[in-house]
Amino acid sequence: QIQLVESGGGLVQTGGSLRLSCTASGGTFSYYAMGWFRQAPGEEHKFVASISRSGRSTYYTDNVRGRFTISRDDAKNTVYLRMNSLKPEDSAVYFCAADPNFPISMTGHNWGQGTQVTVSS
Repeated sequence: QIQLVESGGGLVQTGGSLRLSCTASGGTFSYYAMGWFRQAPGEEHKFVASISRSGRSTYYTDNVRGRFTISRDDAKNTVYLRMNSLKPEDSAVYFCAADPNFPISMTGHNWGQGTQVTVSS
């Protein structure tokens, strides 16, 4: 089973940027579409972005489209989420997920520790 470890979160001001990383092990990374989800306090995991196995296709939730960019580097077994123009409502714990199918399942993922993103006003 593929294992995923998120990193890159932190505390930033409104309008700032962060790049999150998710590194995979224990599986063939290139076999999976990858996605990012986020969970705000007291809320369920919500879809943010996904990328196909080839990296050619991406999909974003409306709230982040135009501000966030998902990418992948198969040589590094890593998927990234570049977040620009951050808003306080982007504050959440961010998780990555792997799925053989794109645009990726919205449920059933085995969530790891995630990485905290806090955006202050």
